[in-house]
Amino acid sequence: MNTSAATTARTMWALFEPIHAVAYFAPEAEAAYEEVGLRGFWRGYFAGRAAPLGPVGPEPVVAAFFTFAPAMGARALPDVWSLTTPARALELRRTGAAAALARLLAGHEREVERAAEALVPRAAGLEGSGRVLAAANGALDFPDKPVERLWHATTLLREHRGDGHVAALVAAGIDGCEALVLRSAVDVPRTELQPHRGWTDQEWDAAARRLTDRGLLTPDGTATQDGYELLRTAETATDRAAERPWRPLGPDEVATLVRLLTPLATACAAALRFPNPIGVPKPTG
Repeated sequence: MNTSAATTARTMWALFEPIHAVAYFAPEAEAAYEEVGLRGFWRGYFAGRAAPLGPVGPEPVVAAFFTFAPAMGARALPDVWSLTTPARALELRRTGAAAALARLLAGHEREVERAAEALVPRAAGLEGSGRVLAAANGALDFPDKPVERLWHATTLLREHRGDGHVAALVAAGIDGCEALVLRSAVDVPRTELQPHRGWTDQEWDAAARRLTDRGLLTPDGTATQDGYELLRTAETATDRAAERPWRPLGPDEVATLVRLLTPLATACAAALRFPNPIGVPKPTG
């Protein structure tokens, strides 16, 4: 394993994830979806994030998104495609994200341009084997405007990493609900996870019992040492699976990217709340 590249992968994730996430949380993004009747956070979320897959039903989307209850996916899909098309949803997510970034990153236009120039080569041509969302987004053309290119690059990198994270959890024998229950026992409150993923109390409690039976949770819902170790191992595997885009970079190039992205990530974090239901990390720079 290339430890340096894995460390870089984690560092970069903490910086590009807040930039990507404005497409879900900023008011400009929500307003863009509402133009076509996609009212409410989750309708826009499912339409925008699933749009690269085409007019699909809930089953492949729930599988790819991993932590959503099937019933929640079925409430949004395929109904959203009666209100808009995947092509239109892609346009809305792009313009909504661009409008949000233009506001949040006002005064950082040069940094946006330079960050886009640096990230696009990392995101273009990503290996999509076993990575459904990364491959689907990778089939889309890069937009022309720097702020849109920046957002598209962060989205490709985010979905590439996310697909690898799902694979790591599956390899550890963890399903979507169990992943949330275990995470809630470690660092993210249950109230930030369960209601935003659509799991019922019965489903949540059943997942907790399965984890307890495996020795990953105590009967009172506290993570055991084995539970912590499983998550740590999955995060390490995720970093390793996300190495490839960063392997060609030397220390100076990494330092330049960190310098460019840190103020942008910090500014975008102003549109988010922490903790949040999609696990965006708070920038530390």
